[in-house]
Amino acid sequence: VQLQASGGGLVQAGGSLRLSCAGSGRTFGPVYMGWFRQAPGKEREFVAAIGWSSGSTYYSGSVKGRFTISRDNAKNTAYLQMNSLKPEDTAVYYCAAQNSGRYYSGDEYQYWGQGTLVTVSS
Repeated sequence: VQLQASGGGLVQAGGSLRLSCAGSGRTFGPVYMGWFRQAPGKEREFVAAIGWSSGSTYYSGSVKGRFTISRDNAKNTAYLQMNSLKPEDTAVYYCAAQNSGRYYSGDEYQYWGQGTLVTVSS
């Protein structure tokens, strides 16, 4: 399984970005796909996750109501729509996929994309 993240960039506070994460591999079909982020000098944190089959969504408190995770099973792609961006959302965003485990635990994700930088200016 390989994951390719894209869509990062520079945006002003209050703006929007949409990240994409395309999965490939003969047996692609995770239990969860998630987004995590890591800001400079900080630990990686959970942002959002989606049940690949169920479509159930989960968010961290800091992004709930502003970010929306979705997926297109036919395209093996997950999306993270980020609205009302704040400077504190600035980070490298990583997508990840797991076959079993807790959706919020990065250590339990087996596959990771390369990361895409999101910079929010004030």
